[in-house]
Amino acid sequence: MGKYNTLLYYCYSPIEDAAQFAVDHLNFCKSLDLVGRIIVADEGLNGTVSGSPESCQAYMEAVHADPRFAKTEFKIDEVEELSFIKMHCRYKPEIVHSGLRNPKDIDPNRQTGVHLEPQDFMQMKDQDDVVVLDVRSNYEHSVGRFKNAVTLDIENFREFPEKIKELEQYKGKKILTYCTGGIKCEKASALLLKEGFEDVYQLHGGIIKYGKEAGGKDFDGQCYVFDNRVTVDVNSVNPSVVSTCRNCGTITAKMINCANPDCNEHFTQCDACGEQLEGCCSPVCMTHPRKREYDGTGYYVKVPQPVNADKISKRKHKQFVK
Repeated sequence: MGKYNTLLYYCYSPIEDAAQFAVDHLNFCKSLDLVGRIIVADEGLNGTVSGSPESCQAYMEAVHADPRFAKTEFKIDEVEELSFIKMHCRYKPEIVHSGLRNPKDIDPNRQTGVHLEPQDFMQMKDQDDVVVLDVRSNYEHSVGRFKNAVTLDIENFREFPEKIKELEQYKGKKILTYCTGGIKCEKASALLLKEGFEDVYQLHGGIIKYGKEAGGKDFDGQCYVFDNRVTVDVNSVNPSVVSTCRNCGTITAKMINCANPDCNEHFTQCDACGEQLEGCCSPVCMTHPRKREYDGTGYYVKVPQPVNADKISKRKHKQFVK
């Protein structure tokens, strides 16, 4: 049993004065000695927090006690070390950046793909009339993905809407979308339905829940997560490694950020190349004057900035009056 818990969750639920909520929620998390990363938007919450089992339990109870977030599902990992160093809670336009901000067009509370529990997803994914669609970014699916999944060449989820035309060939089939924890699929599946795809489903709880409840069967590689663990094991049934070192081609599951802060690219790199290149993706990045010290993890802590609710409010007002 791990000494700490790490919670992964999201909830699409409207928040009035979300900027101020972010300020208050940050203080609340700090009062519980939690560390993590939470995004607050007018449309809801998206977070990963880490702390003692007692602090995490208190946090889950507090979130569920708020009627707006009563339906929130938490995915709980037991970990030996805290998954973050600091506590971040920031207001942003969306809880996952998609560019689909108009609730009149895409609203996960009104229409999404059919939610499939992990066991149901496992039974459907290999059927002839099914296409399994990975809606994550390149650096995520490069380190792990379902067997025979369709992947998209995107650097960020906000590029997903541009890829819909490439998926036209799959109209008439059942589309099973998946992502890390389910949050991206809420909007991806809703957009697919809006664009005329009729049989759209999504893996409820994402890869993380699939690993816990279905043993991760047929998920090749590891799952990228947005904390200092970087990747986590998912498959305990038929595991494999699918990623290779960008520099030498050796099979490796290790993913890092380039030590050059101006590059900061996510990529897979073996330990030998990591030591030789000091955690950089190339010799060029090694010469950067602000190159960060490589400690073997390739994870670098961002310095948190305080939430300025007044500034955010003024910015939103300017957007409204345009």
